[in-house]
Amino acid sequence: MHDGVEVLSNRQNRTKEHLKLALMELIKEKGYHAISVKDIVNQAAYNRSTFYVHYHDKIDLAESLLECMMTGLWDSVGQPHTPGQKVYTTKINKQSFNIVSYIYKHRNFFELIKYDDTLPGLHTTLPQTILKIYQEKFIFETINNIPVNMDYFKRYTAYGFYGLIQNWITSDFHESQEEFIQEVMELTKTHIYSFKYTGV
Repeated sequence: MHDGVEVLSNRQNRTKEHLKLALMELIKEKGYHAISVKDIVNQAAYNRSTFYVHYHDKIDLAESLLECMMTGLWDSVGQPHTPGQKVYTTKINKQSFNIVSYIYKHRNFFELIKYDDTLPGLHTTLPQTILKIYQEKFIFETINNIPVNMDYFKRYTAYGFYGLIQNWITSDFHESQEEFIQEVMELTKTHIYSFKYTGV
C-alpha cells in the first residue's frame, strides 16, 4: 500500500513540475497576462481536469511556483554553513555562495526577471528574499569593525548583490558561474571582515 502511495505522490509531483515548466515557457513566449489555463495544459500535454486536481487557476499555479523557488533559494544559503560558525572573508570559498549555484541551476526560472509581463511578484519578491536572507541568516562584521548602521549595511549589501545577480541574468549568464562567484568574493572582501551564519 505504501509503495502505491509513493508512486502516486511522485506522479503528482511530476505533473506539478510539468505544469510549472509549461507556465515558465509560455511567459517567455507570450507574457503572463496572455496565458490561459488551456494554453498551460496544451503546452504540458495534459487535460484541464488534471490541472484542476492540483491548482484552482493560473494565479494559484503562479504563486506556487514563486513560493517553491523562493523557499529553495532560502534553503540553499545554509547548506555550506554550520549554525554559529564564523567565516572570515579572506578565507571564503565558492561554497559560501551556494545561492549563486542555486540560481544558475534554476536559471530557466530566474531568467523570468528579464521580462516585463512576467510571474506576478517576482520583481519584488526576489530582492526582498535576498534582503531577508542577509537580515535573518547572517551577522556581519565590518572591516576594522567600523561602526555602521547594520540595518542600512545589510540593505546596501543585499541590494548590491541583487543588482549583480540581475545583471548576470540579463546578460544571459555572460560570465561562468565560477567567474561570477570570484567577482562577488573579491567585492565582499572590500567591506565585510567576517560573517556568522545564524542557522535560522
